[in-house]
Amino acid sequence: MPAVNIARTLADWVTEYGPLITLRQGSDVIIIIGRVDAATEIMEKEGAVLVDRPHSIAAGELLSRGMRILLQSGGEQFRRQRKALHTHLGPKAVECYRRVQFDSARNVIVGVLNDPKHHQEHAKRYAASVVLRVTYGKSTLTSFDDSEFVRIRQALAHFQIVMRPGAHLVDRIPLLKYIPGYGSRIKQWHEFELQLYREQLDRVKRAMLTNEGHGNESLARTLLENVDEHRLSTDEMAYLAGTMFGAGTDTTGIGISTMIMAAACHPEAQARVQEELDMVVGMGRTPTWKDSESLPQLHAFIWEALRWRPIVPIGFLHRASSDVIWRGQCIPAGATVLGCHWAISRDPVVFPDAERFDPQRWFDKDGQLRSQVYSYTYGFGRRICPGQNLANQSLYINIALLLWSFRIAQRPDAPIDTNDFMDAILAHAAPFEVDFVPRMEESRLREMIEQSSG
Repeated sequence: MPAVNIARTLADWVTEYGPLITLRQGSDVIIIIGRVDAATEIMEKEGAVLVDRPHSIAAGELLSRGMRILLQSGGEQFRRQRKALHTHLGPKAVECYRRVQFDSARNVIVGVLNDPKHHQEHAKRYAASVVLRVTYGKSTLTSFDDSEFVRIRQALAHFQIVMRPGAHLVDRIPLLKYIPGYGSRIKQWHEFELQLYREQLDRVKRAMLTNEGHGNESLARTLLENVDEHRLSTDEMAYLAGTMFGAGTDTTGIGISTMIMAAACHPEAQARVQEELDMVVGMGRTPTWKDSESLPQLHAFIWEALRWRPIVPIGFLHRASSDVIWRGQCIPAGATVLGCHWAISRDPVVFPDAERFDPQRWFDKDGQLRSQVYSYTYGFGRRICPGQNLANQSLYINIALLLWSFRIAQRPDAPIDTNDFMDAILAHAAPFEVDFVPRMEESRLREMIEQSSG
C-alpha cells in the first residue's frame, strides 16, 4: 500500500491498470476495486462472501479488544451487534430524532451568525450533540470546551492514527505483540476510550434506576433494556454505543463541512438549490422535514458533494471468505478487498469529468432524481454503515437551513484549497474561511431561526 496520498495513488493505479488490481505484501493479497461496475458486482452482489474483516492487531486487538463492530469479522458477535443497531437506527426508528436534529441544526445557524470563522467547529458540535442524544439520551452540547466533547475528539484522533494503513508494524509481524512493552501507547488509548464508554453507559443505568430522563429513548437504554435478547456483555454494550457515537460524530461533522466548502466553491450549484428553496419554502418560514421530497436539487447537491470529496476516501477493508470470480479474474479466499471510495467516485463512465462539481449528474434523462446512489458513501453490502439513515437526515436539515439562511462565498483574501484534506481514513478538511452572507436582514434571520419548529 502507498505510504502517502493513499486514496489518490490507488485511484491513479486503477486508471492505469484497470478496475481491479492486485497488490502483494509478503504472503498477503490485497485487491483494490476502483470502478462502479466492479464494486456493484463484487462488493454488493457478493456481499455474503465479503462480510468479514481482515484480522487487525493494532486497531482490532490492542485498541478495541475485539469489541469494535467496525473491525469484527462476520461471526455471531457481529450479527448480534448489527441486529441491535438496526433495531434502533432503521429508517422509521430514526424519525423520532428529527426534533433534536432540527434544534441542533438551528444552533449551527446561530453559531455561524455569532462566530462564522469557526463554522467547522459548529458542524462538529452539531454532530456530537445529535449523536450524544441518540446514543445516550443526553441533552446537547453547548460549548467547544465541554469536557465530554474534548475526550470524544481525543478518542477519535487515537482511532485515526491506529487505523491508518501500514501505520503499525505489528499488523505485518504479529509476533511483535508478545514483546513486553510493545504497543503500550495503543493499550493506554484503549483504557482511555473504554473508561469513557463505561462512564456513559453507567450514566444511562443510573438514570434508568432513578427514573430520570425516562422519556429519552437512546441506543444505550435499548441495549440495557434488552440484555437477554442481544446477549452482549456490559463492556460490549459500552463499546457498541461508544464506537457508534464516535463514528457518527466525526463523519457527520465532516459531511456538513464538505457541503459548506462545495457551496462556497461552486456558487452556480448553490444558487440552483437556493432558487429551489425559494420556490418551495419561500422566505416566510424555515425549511422543514416535510419539504424534503420537494427539494431534488438539494439532495443532488448533497450526493454530489459526498462524491466530490468522499468522507472515507480510502474505504474500509473486507476479507473474502471464499473465492470470487469476476470477469475471468479470481479474488482468492483470504484476500483483503478494498473498495476505494475515491477511485470509485471518479469512474469516468459513471461520473464523466469527475473533478467537475455537477449535481445535475444525479438526474436521469427524464429529469428525475436517480433512485440509486452509486458513489457508495456509506460502504458496501452487509457492512454498510448502520447509521446512514440518521446521517442522511442530518445532512438534509443542515444544508437546507444553511443555504436557506446564507449565501456562502469564498473570501477573496482566503481562497480555499479543495485538495487540502487529512491523508487518513476519515478526510478532515484543513481549516478554511468563507463568508456567510445572510439572505435577509440578520435580525429577522435570528428571529425566524429562534422561533422555527421544524
